[in-house]
Amino acid sequence: MPGELLERFDREIAEKGYQNRSEAFRDLIRNYLVKRDLDKNEEIVGVLTLVYDHHVPNLSSHLNDLQHDHYEHILSNTHIHLDHNNCLEVIILKGRYSDVKSLSDRIIGTRGVKHGDLSFTSTGKNLSGV
Repeated sequence: MPGELLERFDREIAEKGYQNRSEAFRDLIRNYLVKRDLDKNEEIVGVLTLVYDHHVPNLSSHLNDLQHDHYEHILSNTHIHLDHNNCLEVIILKGRYSDVKSLSDRIIGTRGVKHGDLSFTSTGKNLSGV
């Protein structure tokens, strides 16, 4: 591995509080395997982060309806007023990857949503021995 790359890596893992490279590599490998081996039917937990303009007509109501229509995947949500025009909503989801991803895409694609991002991980059921 090139020395400069290793130095950058060491700085990053030190900032994140890793005690050694082995711990950092373990987490990188797990993260890679969770994403790579993900089956569309695997159960995941995710955090959907949205920024949207609450002045867009019917947007808040539509987002609320989507969440009610898929209540079985919504564990929690938090709504924050960022400024006069913009809101931040954080939605915690759980379910089959294909269902959570589809719902997240529908929400992100809603007119008035300025930015959305789904971050997810396995619930751990398929991580034994990893």
